[in-house]
Amino acid sequence: ALTPMYLDNLDSDLLPEFFKSDYAAKYKSSPSILGAKVYGSSMFMNEKKLLEFLNTFSEKSLKSLDKDLGFRLMDDVYNSYFNMVRPELATMNNRIDKLMREYVLAQQEMMPEKMFWSDANSTLRLTYGKVEGSKPRDGVEYLSHTTIDGVIDKYQPGHVDFDLPQKLIDLHTERDFGRYADEHGELYVCFTGSNHTSGGNSGSPALDADGNLIGLNFDRTWESTMSDIMFSPELCRNIMVDIRYVLFIVDKFAGAGHLVDEMEIVSRK
Repeated sequence: ALTPMYLDNLDSDLLPEFFKSDYAAKYKSSPSILGAKVYGSSMFMNEKKLLEFLNTFSEKSLKSLDKDLGFRLMDDVYNSYFNMVRPELATMNNRIDKLMREYVLAQQEMMPEKMFWSDANSTLRLTYGKVEGSKPRDGVEYLSHTTIDGVIDKYQPGHVDFDLPQKLIDLHTERDFGRYADEHGELYVCFTGSNHTSGGNSGSPALDADGNLIGLNFDRTWESTMSDIMFSPELCRNIMVDIRYVLFIVDKFAGAGHLVDEMEIVSRK
């Protein structure tokens, strides 16, 4: 579906070799048919053929790659981008970076009353917020935390995302959470907070007011994906894994309690 847009808006001198071939030209007016032929004939769309190719790979196999329409298309688009598009794009981005200083200075002179962002490159950056749930829309309310019960509720044997190792299931069944459960015997897994981060912050430590590590930031809620453009403290929530669950996995599940013994564990006051 995107092929016509790609071809209509691409300069002819940047066109990948595949689309210059007689084969592709024959289907220029019917890109959907071309797509069906490419994907219908490529071994990369057939698990059995692909595994057979990989398991018997040799130098002679390279010739069959050249005949595979899917590989030819990928290879030509890849080469077109990295050899012709990316170098020019890098040049333009370098020019933009050099002009950014002048651009920001001009804005500051034109709008002296506006608050501008600081240059935080190469500095330690902190964000702050509270552990809290949210009410993203009418009739919907999210708690600030999830527990291992929810992990078990989502269990689907053999599912790529929701399968679980038997040992974790057994630990849950026996409620064998060790010292990592709260006073009510609940083992927290994740929590949300109104602290604001951006892309690249996965794995950042979440600290409490005393500087203790309480979790690791790794995601945002669906409603928070727009927060890079407009942050709303009422709507936006980061998602962090509770450090107690991390310690539980290391100690009880993985059997690496010796690593936990090397840490200073601070109990709830």
